[in-house]
Amino acid sequence: QVQLVESGGGLVQAGGSLRLSCAPSGSIGSNNAMGWYRQAPGKQRELVATITSGGTTTYANSVKGRFTISRGNAKNTVYLQMNSLKPEDTAVYYCYLLGTGVYWGQGTQVTVSS
Repeated sequence: QVQLVESGGGLVQAGGSLRLSCAPSGSIGSNNAMGWYRQAPGKQRELVATITSGGTTTYANSVKGRFTISRGNAKNTVYLQMNSLKPEDTAVYYCYLLGTGVYWGQGTQVTVSS
C-alpha cells in the first residue's frame, strides 16, 4: 500500500525556520491536491496549507505570510517552508494527497521553543 513519507521536522527556536518534505513511497495514479494538516496535543487536526494540481494554494489564517507550500520537480512531492515559527506552531504535521483516494503520511513532529 502506497504511503506518503514526510521529513524535515525537528526542534527549533521561536523565529526560526523549518522545511517539511513529503513524497509517496510508490506510484500514485492521480493527484488533485496535496497539503498539510497539523495536530497539537489536546486539539483537533487543523488544515495548514493546500496546493491543487493547478497550483492554487490556500492557507490557514494562522500561518498566512509565514508558511509557503510548493510542489517539487519530482511527481507528487510537496514542501512546506515554515518561517517565523512560533511556539503555537508546535504540532505533529501530516502530509496528505487527494487522488482517487486519500493518502496520508505518518506525521512529523515540529517543536518550537520559546
